[in-house]
Amino acid sequence: MSETTLLTLPVLPLPNGVVLPGMVLTIALESEEAKAAVAAAGDDGRLLLVPKVEGRHANVGTIASIESTGQLPSGVPALVVRAEDRALLRTGVAGTADVLWLEAEPVQPEVTDEARELGLELKAAFRALFEELGGRRLVEVLRGLDEPDALADAAGWWPDLALERKVQLLETVDVAERVAKVLGWVKEALADIQLQEKIRSDVGENMEKTQREFLLRQQLAAIRKELGEGEGDGEAGPDAYRAKLEERALPAEVRVAVEREIDKLERSNEQSPEHGWIITWLDTMLELPWGERSADQLDLARARAVLDADHTGLVEVKERIVEELAIRKLRADRGLDGPDAEPDEPDAPDDSDDSTEPGGSTEPDGSTGSRGRFRHGTILTLVGPPGVGKTSLGESIARALGRKFVRVALGGVRDEAEIRGHRRTYVGSRPGRIVRAMTEAGTMNPVVLLDEIDKVGNDWRGDPSAALLEVLDPAQNHSFRDHYLEVDLDLSEVIFLATANQLDTIPGPLLDRMEIVSLDGYTEDEKVAIARDHLLSRQLAKAGIRPAELTVTDDALRRVVRDHTREAGVRSLERALAKVLRKVAAKVAAEPAEPVVVDADAVPDLLGRARFHDADITDRTSVPGVASGLAVTGAGGDVLFVEATALPVEEGEDGASDLTVTGQLGDVMKESARIALSYVRSHRDELAIPKGADRRGVHVHFPAGAIPKDGPSAGITMTTALVSLFTGRPVKAKVAMTGEVTLQGRVLPIGGVKQKLMAAHRLGLTEVIIPARNEADLDDVPEAVRADLTVHLASDVSQVIGWALEPEVPVETAAAA
Repeated sequence: MSETTLLTLPVLPLPNGVVLPGMVLTIALESEEAKAAVAAAGDDGRLLLVPKVEGRHANVGTIASIESTGQLPSGVPALVVRAEDRALLRTGVAGTADVLWLEAEPVQPEVTDEARELGLELKAAFRALFEELGGRRLVEVLRGLDEPDALADAAGWWPDLALERKVQLLETVDVAERVAKVLGWVKEALADIQLQEKIRSDVGENMEKTQREFLLRQQLAAIRKELGEGEGDGEAGPDAYRAKLEERALPAEVRVAVEREIDKLERSNEQSPEHGWIITWLDTMLELPWGERSADQLDLARARAVLDADHTGLVEVKERIVEELAIRKLRADRGLDGPDAEPDEPDAPDDSDDSTEPGGSTEPDGSTGSRGRFRHGTILTLVGPPGVGKTSLGESIARALGRKFVRVALGGVRDEAEIRGHRRTYVGSRPGRIVRAMTEAGTMNPVVLLDEIDKVGNDWRGDPSAALLEVLDPAQNHSFRDHYLEVDLDLSEVIFLATANQLDTIPGPLLDRMEIVSLDGYTEDEKVAIARDHLLSRQLAKAGIRPAELTVTDDALRRVVRDHTREAGVRSLERALAKVLRKVAAKVAAEPAEPVVVDADAVPDLLGRARFHDADITDRTSVPGVASGLAVTGAGGDVLFVEATALPVEEGEDGASDLTVTGQLGDVMKESARIALSYVRSHRDELAIPKGADRRGVHVHFPAGAIPKDGPSAGITMTTALVSLFTGRPVKAKVAMTGEVTLQGRVLPIGGVKQKLMAAHRLGLTEVIIPARNEADLDDVPEAVRADLTVHLASDVSQVIGWALEPEVPVETAAAA
């Protein structure tokens, strides 16, 4: 091991830089200490250059030789030095007061294989860095540097390298460690430069794109201006929407939502899809009639006059509307409605499941989220056969109340989003039909008709009837939330009218929210009045016939009703009148002459032969085993025939064949047939059935086999038909019946009494048998119908048999016949 060589050299402090081995540079001698150090170097001409950082000297210095001395152009003394080696600073040596002398130990670099590998990588990194910085001269300098220690010390020329890092570089004696340190700094600088270049490039591209779009828009605006298409510019901008917002009295929550979307619109790019979605949403929100309301016409006499003028009959529903109007009038007259009204007492809490449904949150006091506010929601469901005027009645109600009317067709709707709207994430999304109906009406308190609510379907897309639960619940619809709007919409002031042909297909929870008003059809007199007062004038206008050119007598209208249009409603009647007027129009157009008079005798010439005959029922019930029953269908009440026949007993059989039932019947009706046969066989003696007559096989058939039938109300009809078959006594031609039968012969109550009795009256029957427990339902039957019918109230089958069958023919009379 060689001995350590120490050199005693004067110290030249470097306050503003670091000199590394291999560097040749000029140093200005600005301080007296520097001048004294150069003078002390004397003939030897060697100095110890030591950096001075933050008031302290570095631990390692650089041994440099003086190449020459002179003055800078400014007159400041300077010298040119060549840095040779690093030197570890040791102890100080006594000398003159103006110069610091130190012992320094020169450091000879030890280059390892690791250092050489790192050196190659450092050289490549330097080359890449200098090329990025645009330093071609530095790249040329690198070509003459092959040693790793010299490459690392070349970082001293790097202008962006901090002074602290240059001091670290000087103090790192180990070559491999020094090269690795510089390599890390170079890579860090390269990454920083590349990131800056990427940011600069992106910013430049965006600026170019923005400038290009700006120029294109300016050109497009100029083109539209030349074409005269620029009048609408600015109507969909944020400022235009803010101006519209200031003009509208929106609820606070809605205003906040609209302002938020306007801010988003201002930040969005016009070319992005979201820009168009926001504009569509804002247009939808501002088109809704926030704060707009129709003033109710509270004149009860006027409302009743309007309803009577538009519709004949329908007393129950008219009374219900007048009652609704009376309630509103009383509340208005007594100051219970309006902004200054005193709050009503909250509703008492109930135990129903409705309180836990969405939108029906319960307050601590038991009210359903509407504390201190009266919510008088009206939800009527008009149920009846087609053609009785359910839809047109909605328009009359709106006119009587002085409100706007809008119709929402629900027939065939299967998607829940049709009611609640589509979420805005979907392309082409829009609000549901309820929101669109409010926009169409233009007020927040219209009359909304939900047409054909019984024909709402459901599939994998959802159940619309479930979405209607909130709409039709007065306790919840004050905060109805459409998926598209995502704000609360108050429907509590809307009068909802629903129409349906039958209630069987309406879900129970939805039906529970409705107030049912039945429209069971019209009597013959009412149809004549409707034809005379409403239908005839409308068809005259369609046919282009002046009222003075045609006279249709009431007898003619009655014959049309009786012989050609036996239905619950009046649609077929209107079609028949249209046919009559078409023929009259052809006659008037061909030979303008005296006014045409259509009387009862002219009806067959205009409409052809009669489609319905009273003799039909008489002919069909003239043989034993046929009875007339009453049923309710989607078209109203109807007469249903039951035919029974006995099957012959084959040789060798015991006669106890089974029962056959046909006519596309449901399980309940098949069970009723079995019960009827069992009752008849077990009471053969009381019913005077000949011995063995009931032991044969029986076939019971319901004609019109293409129509599905079910229900227990044909029980007494099938029992009567079987007794008629086994006794040979035919059923009276003008008698019809309805009721459920038990094995003990009791007659149980059924539904649809009003529709069934009106059907019997319409078809010319004179006697009707119904269960005794349905006596209260007779109050709903029109007085004109009850006056023409003899209604028997039966509690036992024996009473039914006595009223329904023809009297038993005495044996002598039968033999003479």
